[in-house]
This record gives sequence, structure tokens and C-alpha cells, in this order.
Amino acid sequence: MNLALYGYGPEHDREWIVVDCGISFAGPDMPGVDLVFPDIRFIEEHVKSLKGIIITHAHEDHYGALLDLWPRLKATVYATEFSAGLLAAKRASEPGAPKIPVEVFKAGDRFKVGPFEIEAINVTHSIPDPVALAIRTEAGTVIHTGDWKIDPTPVLGLPTDEARLREIGDEGVMTLICDSTNAMREGDSPSETEVAASLTKIITAAPARVAVTTFSSNVGRIRSVAKAATDAGRQVLLMGRSMRRTVDVARELGYMSDLPDFLSEQDFGYVPKDKVVIILTGSQGEARAALARLSRDEHPTVALSKDDLVIFSSRAIPGNEKPIIEIKNAFLERGVRILEDSEALVHVSGHPRRNELRKMYEWTRPQTAIPAHGEPAHLAAHAQLARDLGTKNVVEARNGQMIQLYPGSGAVIDEVPFGRLYKDGHLIGTAEDMGILERRRLSFVGQVSVLIELDAKRNLKDDPDLVSIGLPIEDETGEDLEDLLVDAAAGAVESIPNGRRKDPALVREAVRRAVRNAAQEIWGKKPLTTVFITMD
Repeated sequence: MNLALYGYGPEHDREWIVVDCGISFAGPDMPGVDLVFPDIRFIEEHVKSLKGIIITHAHEDHYGALLDLWPRLKATVYATEFSAGLLAAKRASEPGAPKIPVEVFKAGDRFKVGPFEIEAINVTHSIPDPVALAIRTEAGTVIHTGDWKIDPTPVLGLPTDEARLREIGDEGVMTLICDSTNAMREGDSPSETEVAASLTKIITAAPARVAVTTFSSNVGRIRSVAKAATDAGRQVLLMGRSMRRTVDVARELGYMSDLPDFLSEQDFGYVPKDKVVIILTGSQGEARAALARLSRDEHPTVALSKDDLVIFSSRAIPGNEKPIIEIKNAFLERGVRILEDSEALVHVSGHPRRNELRKMYEWTRPQTAIPAHGEPAHLAAHAQLARDLGTKNVVEARNGQMIQLYPGSGAVIDEVPFGRLYKDGHLIGTAEDMGILERRRLSFVGQVSVLIELDAKRNLKDDPDLVSIGLPIEDETGEDLEDLLVDAAAGAVESIPNGRRKDPALVREAVRRAVRNAAQEIWGKKPLTTVFITMD
């Protein structure tokens, strides 16, 4: 969920740019939430001084929030051709999406955005057109790497531009803000070309259907699998809306021009088992993605069966392990084989390992290093590596911290509002705004509604009317739990002196407490409880 802000100028007259505008995905602790965005309230307060939004590449965690957050920012977006193409395709598929002004640039271009001069530097990643940014002002040069790795033989695009990074290093780099995702892994990342060769061998040797799941944006991997399938005499079926959208854009830009047309879902059943490869979304266990649907055998025209092979050409993002295991178990129960990267070279990360980080520091020689893009353990490992390499100043920054890069040595000088926004249906807001905290409580303790009817003399007209949702049906002795809670509600009313029952707020609170306490005693949990009072 990447979003960085760079500001230049005195506090009363500062101009800003945004670099990347990404999303995260909701976990089980956020029931009902569709997407998670960075909280942009700080830059919203300074939106008149926002000069532009620059996208390093079109992965969802770097550009996925644009359609939803752009109406609050309304600044020109600068993106490479593939990123701009994916954004346009995404907008076309979402009715009512805003029309965003986009300026297209390519690696090697230099352009002005307010007081900043931006130079796009070619890097290698698991998507077309990724760039690092050299951000120049009169104060100095900042290199913002985005996501990158060193791959001398990428299947798409050119290798990371070592020569240009060395030249910028010779000019002088004030600050390097660098990817930390693989900072705990020693060595060098394997090449995507090696993965392609391995997948070719596996697909050629497979006796039945092969399904390969990967990120929908990993065009290089999709191309590698499709080429391996073609070389093995197999046809390819794409599954997943986001994957088809990505491939459509990639075809338009020539990345898939030498591959035959893909198979349709309607024709899948007519192709022999050993003549088909499925490339599909869902590698992170997403319940509604194509892979999960196949694991549940819910697709109307596509299915996998005994002796078919599912290849996980990806690595689990921390937190997604449980749903991924559930999908694997569902396939294994039906005799479908599973292959993952711990058993064969079927995936390689798009992020730099420690040797690659060492080279980046050797090329750029920054005065100050700020590890970015990773969990705390990755950031700490990267920071120590930077110190070991002799970097003069290392800042271990966290979300919301404002760092003064010049003048000085990269000091944290302030903390600005930060956090998360949640998209729930058509609405976007904080956890409190969207009722997510209450919803989470409901998922643990259920809810009880109680109606109390009092007559003119403030006596109960009848037994309280009670409805519970998400509570056990009976207590441990077999008595109906709702009946026991009704007794507690009635007892609470009757315990209040008749004259004081004229106060509906008092009655409401007494009943609420009594019901919750009774549930706690019987069940061990206190449900959310709402009480309604009517009086004649």
C-alpha cells in the first residue's frame, strides 16, 4: 500500500508530489471490506500545493488506489505506457470511474513537476515498464527505487540500468529510498529466464492438465508459461478478469505478439487433457478468484481432476497462508497434484536480495539511506546492511514520519496524520466511519435486539420481545438461550421502582446491562445489545 510524499520549500510555501498510490487487501479482521487505502488526509489539507502523482509501475500496491483517491487529489498523473494502459482498461471496466489526466513518459525521460525534475530510470521487476525515479531539486538528488531487482536476462524489457545509476551516483546522491522486501535473503535473485526454462520442462513432462497460478500483473511470467505451453504443443486458457485485462493491454503494446490466441472457456472441455494449460488468478487464496472456484469445483465449464497439476508460480504474502492451504487441501482431496517454489524453480521474486542491494549502494553511494517497502524486520535488516556498507546516515523511518532530507542528515522532524481508509461497497472512510470496528465485534459476539413495551402504569405489557443473531441456541443444560435472556430483560425492568420507569433511558440501560451480563454468565461472552422502549 505504497504512497510517498516529497515536499520542497519552506513550511508556509511548500510544494508536493506523490509517488505511487497503492492499495492493500482486507484480511479476516476486516469483515466486509473490499479494499484498503492509505489515509491521505495530510496531503488533502495541502492539495492546492500538490503538483503531480508519479507512478513507478502498475502493481496494485503501487497504483491500485488511483481511481478511488484521485477525486480527492485531482492532480495530473505521470505514468509509463503500460501503467497508463492498465489504468485506462481498469477505468473502462468500472462504471462511474473518474477520467484522470495522464502524462505518459518512458525510461530515460526527464520532466518537470512543480519544483522537481524527475528522471525515469529503467529497472527490472515482474511487470512491464517499471522505473526508479531520480528526483532532483536545488537541494540535491533523491533516488526512489520503487520495486526492482537485477536480472541480466529478463524475459521482458531491458536489465536494470546500471550505467545510468552509476552516472547519477557520480553526480552525487543525497538520499536513496530503496526497496527492502528481500533484505533478509542473502545472495542474488534467479533470473526470470531460468524460471521460464524450468516451467517449460515441467509442462512438457506433465501427463494431464496443468494450471499455473500467478499474479495477474506478472506479464513476464504469464508470457513464460504461455510460451512453454506453446512449445509443448498445448493451448492456453486465461482465467480471471484482472489477468485477461492485463494481457489485453500487454497484447496492444506488443508484449504477446508472437503467441497464438488463447483458448475460450467454452472450448476448454473439447481439448484433450494433455493439450491444455490454464493460467489463472488466485495465488494468494482470494476466495472469489478463479483458483478458489476451481478448488471448490464451482466453475460451469472448467474443472480439474485426478492427476492434473496445479503450479503455484508465486510466494505467499504474509497473512495469506491459511486460505492458500485451504485451496491446496481441496485440490489434494480430489487427487490434483500441487507444485510450489520450495520443490522446483517455478517462481522468482521481483525484489532485490542482499547482493543486489549491495550493488545499488555501490552504484549510487548515497549520503543518506532510508529503507522502504517492507515489514519492520525487512526494514531493520536493510538499515543494518546500509550501515555495514558505510552509508553515512541511515534513517529507519515509519509510516507518518516526516523526514528533513536537506539541510542536514535526514532527521525525523514531525509526524503527520496517517493510517488506513477502507472501501466498503461504494463508500470509503475510516474504520470508525464505516462501522468496521462494530462489525468485527459482531463477528465475535453476535447481536441481541430487545423490545420492551410498557403500559400507562409503566408495567410490562407482555414479555420482552427478543431476537438474537450469532448466539448459541441453548445453554449447557439445554435451555433455550433466548428464553433466559428474556427473563433477564424482564427482571431488569421489574427491579426498577415503578416511578423511575418513566425514564426510558434508564430502563434501556438497565435492560441492556442485564442481557449482556446474563449472556456473559451463561455463555462467557457479552453480545452487542440494542434495546427499544415503547410507552403508552
